[in-house]
Amino acid sequence: MSLRLPGRLTVERASTATGLQPVEQEILGEMASSLGHAGRRVEQALARLAADEPGLDGEAREKRLRAVAATVHAYFIQRELCGMRRHDDVIREMGIPMRVLARLGAR
Repeated sequence: MSLRLPGRLTVERASTATGLQPVEQEILGEMASSLGHAGRRVEQALARLAADEPGLDGEAREKRLRAVAATVHAYFIQRELCGMRRHDDVIREMGIPMRVLARLGAR
């Protein structure tokens, strides 16, 4: 006579038993890829801002800051969708200026 553990005590995860593990792996890969892409867009926008800002007048500077703020906002949303709720480290590492964060409602 053989014994089998109840379903809730088995070692296998439900996703392995149902074949969802490859799909979960694909989803995680896509999330990482899109987060990396959004991060590169922020880096490029910040580099353009730093390069162009000295020569911009008031209206052009404001337009550029709004564009950079929109890019940073999209990146923050992508991070939150991936489960990363705190942005302090990213702000510090990327050197996101306070004048950009102010357009997102930061104080």
